Amino acid sequence: MREESNPLLLRTKNLLRHYGLHARKGLGQHFLVDQAALRVITGAAELTPDDTVVEVGPGLGVLTEELAGIAGRVVAIEIDPRIASILTERFSHRSNVTIVSDDVLQFAPLAVFAHEIGNPDFSYKVVANLPYYIASAAIRHFLEAEFKPRCMVVMVQKEVAQSIVAVPGKMSILSVSVQLYGKPVIAGYVPAQSFYPPPKVDSAIVRIDVYSQPVVEVEGFFRVVRAGFSAPRKQLRNALAQGLSIAPTAAAEVLNRSAISPQRRAETLSLEEWAELSRTVVSRQPVVDSHRR
Repeated sequence: MREESNPLLLRTKNLLRHYGLHARKGLGQHFLVDQAALRVITGAAELTPDDTVVEVGPGLGVLTEELAGIAGRVVAIEIDPRIASILTERFSHRSNVTIVSDDVLQFAPLAVFAHEIGNPDFSYKVVANLPYYIASAAIRHFLEAEFKPRCMVVMVQKEVAQSIVAVPGKMSILSVSVQLYGKPVIAGYVPAQSFYPPPKVDSAIVRIDVYSQPVVEVEGFFRVVRAGFSAPRKQLRNALAQGLSIAPTAAAEVLNRSAISPQRRAETLSLEEWAELSRTVVSRQPVVDSHRR
């Protein structure tokens, strides 16, 4: 992307020089310098002045500035203390922006928004260009939080986005984990050249509309899902046996009782089938335990 034709790239380089900063690979810092991508992100979030937004990894504040111009309130979480300090200075004129210097995985929405919880109309949205190294964990952190967002619009690695929206046949623990809590769609793709410095992979923008309740609520659900995906290339009979530490005959038994062929693989199961399998495992726990190696 040519600097002279891209004001965002020029501004990013100037800010880095001014503050003596450089992108830290260990923190996955690739600064977005594509105005069109910013428009897709904010458009997908359908922001209004009534919205409260949580941003993760604001970097130099390019997206933060866009969000602050539309949303009523922006809470930006930055793990790099020096950048957090710079952002606090940069946005000191913005009364609707709060910079939080913290690890997003330690961020507790219920505590941060404690004063608003009593308002039945209050909700928040997560809008972020997520660092690749923490993207999956950050998404799950908010979806599993006691006080969940109404929706999430996040930019992640293209392959991660495709995994999130996968259908049975190509499912993974990530797609199961996300689709349990919300409906994901890909809002757009962003090439590596839209960042400075450019990463080695392309990105995608994903919107997740979060359900008020998980699609299924079953005791031991993730224990069984993790067991099924413990050996994803194996047939479920063998993967479950390995993951649950039971005999293959016991694994085949619970699969048959769940109307699931023992020869299938974990990636082919739907959420409803995982739920049924989890119910069977829990209901037959004494039998399963008796088959432990």
